[in-house]
Parts: sequence; structure tokens; C-alpha cells
Amino acid sequence: MSTTGSYLKKHTEALVKDVGIEAACQLTGKSKATLGRYYSDHDEHADRFMPVDTVAALEAAARYPHVTSALAELRGVSLSLIAERRNTQERANVNSDVIALSQRFAMLMAEYQQSIADGRITVNEAKRLLRETTQLQQVLIEMKLHLEEEVS
Repeated sequence: MSTTGSYLKKHTEALVKDVGIEAACQLTGKSKATLGRYYSDHDEHADRFMPVDTVAALEAAARYPHVTSALAELRGVSLSLIAERRNTQERANVNSDVIALSQRFAMLMAEYQQSIADGRITVNEAKRLLRETTQLQQVLIEMKLHLEEEVS
């Protein structure tokens, strides 16, 4: 499987897990097995990817547009969330973003330290690091939006 295909499958899995497998099945009308095939890294499913309408339905229910973000990153594009659509608290501001950023970065570094302790990073450890990196990215996007609000 290509690196791009593998990257998209990992983000597809993150999307399904963000929504929850049961909720994803209900939202899409697809079975657990079908959804699983979309992010399976087995050779027989290497050419199976989630249809765009299914991605759209799941991303509408997710906390973050995992697949859309992955596609944008592959093209070198940066996304900016629309203020009316984001899931933030009314009182959130740059100060709370800095605190959240510090906390997330600390969690990433703790995960990295634990992962590298034996001199190598396993697949499961890499998945946990990827999850923490994605969470850190979400905090940075929120911070960017709050800074844009301050400027305008």
C-alpha cells in the first residue's frame, strides 16, 4: 500500500473512532465490517477507501475533520475552521489556548519519552503519538482562530 493510502486509512480510522463505531454505523447506514474495511491495512482492502458522502456525514458529527485535514495536508494546504461551526466554549480565549497547548505538548512529550524508552517506537506507540499530535494540532487551530478574532 502506498504511503498516501496508509496515511488516509489512519485518518479514516481516527474519524470513525472520534464519532464512535456504533454511531458511525447509524449515521452512514454501513456495517461495522464495511467501515472497518475502509481503514484496514490488509492487502485485500488496500484499494478500498471511504466514499466522500460517508466522510462528510461522519465529519459533521466528529469533533475534527480528520480525513479532510489529511487530504489538505497531503496537498500542503492549511485549513481554518469557520467560527460558527467549531465546538468551543464561549469563554475560550488565547490565554486558555496557551494553557491547553502547554498541557497537550506535555502529554505528547510524556508519550514520546515512554515510547522511546526502549530505543524504538512500536506501531502502537506511533499510533498514540499520532493521536497526541492530532490533538495538539486541534489546539493550535483553535488558538489560531482566537488570535484571528483578536486581530479583527
